[in-house]
Amino acid sequence: MKKELANAILILEDGTVFYGKCAGKTGTSFGEICFNTGMTGYQEVFTDPSYYGQVVITTNVHIGNYGYNLNEIESDSMKISGLICKDFNLDNSRYDSEGHIKEYFEKENIFVISEVDTRTLVNYIRDKGVMNVLISSYVNNVDSLKDQLSKAPSMKGLDLSSFVSVSESYTLGKENSKYRVAIYDFGIKKNIIRCLESRNVFMKIFPFDTDPKEIFDWNPTGIFFSNGPGDPASMTNVINNIKEVLEKNIPIFGICLGHQLIALASGLKTYKMHNGHRGINHPVFNLKTKKCEVTSQNHGFSIDESSLDGKNNIIVTHRNLNDDTVEGIMFTDKPIFSVQYHPESSPGPQDSRYLFDQFVSNMDSFLNQ
Repeated sequence: MKKELANAILILEDGTVFYGKCAGKTGTSFGEICFNTGMTGYQEVFTDPSYYGQVVITTNVHIGNYGYNLNEIESDSMKISGLICKDFNLDNSRYDSEGHIKEYFEKENIFVISEVDTRTLVNYIRDKGVMNVLISSYVNNVDSLKDQLSKAPSMKGLDLSSFVSVSESYTLGKENSKYRVAIYDFGIKKNIIRCLESRNVFMKIFPFDTDPKEIFDWNPTGIFFSNGPGDPASMTNVINNIKEVLEKNIPIFGICLGHQLIALASGLKTYKMHNGHRGINHPVFNLKTKKCEVTSQNHGFSIDESSLDGKNNIIVTHRNLNDDTVEGIMFTDKPIFSVQYHPESSPGPQDSRYLFDQFVSNMDSFLNQ
């Protein structure tokens, strides 16, 4: 006989209330609500540092049907603040599953609310825009919960990279490689590191606020700016560091938050989107090859294209085919490029992995100068 789950409540910043069931631990969680449209890859989403501080709605009806496997994580722990779903499977049927997803959430101490009308909720968020949310197993005092929610900080203006970056630098790869890449870690995903390792890159991963002098004392042949959470415009000290880095004629590659920070350090502007891009089938048009790339995305901020006016040394290289937003930029006078999406991800297609090869090619040119 199926055990009856305890009641749970979801309260949006504007006071709207949804009810569901408590599927993981009991308690209360806060964060910015967002939705991911991926049919698979939920474990990669839960452990992606870019989701730090966010409560995720999964639009796929069934979550947990293939359990979990610790080889499929993007960081050392879950980074989401909570999960909202329709059907939270308490069983799974995968041959190499390490356990049920309920066990996984309980071990990670993350709250889940299930049996929510996620279709209605996502439609509501699409219309009203992103906002803070509270999910809780304490359903009897709504006014008190609303008061707690009113004190939660907005994602706009929030610097979160310090919570997910390394505290001390470390190296990976073969030290005798001719490619030495210094990585600014704003919340880097494991698969980015795997993509660089597979190209014989020797890496040193540095904390998010590392002084550029320490970076260049290591004598890199390329610099990488990683993905991460939070509002890029709030990271003023990091932006100033990146300005110094960009003055050098060294190959640079940025992804997601790194892409936004490169833009801000170059005098461009970013803005908070009405709803971000989060899913595994976002179509991106490559303006050079005239081909469409199926991409994985997770971001709530974007480059303000109007701020490119007068920036003759920066061109748009990629566009989102759903809303025409900027998905990639390149410098015409330096070996610097960046993209808003995640070329390291494997939603099925690996259409964008060539960007890592482009970075390596830029380093070859740099070494042959």
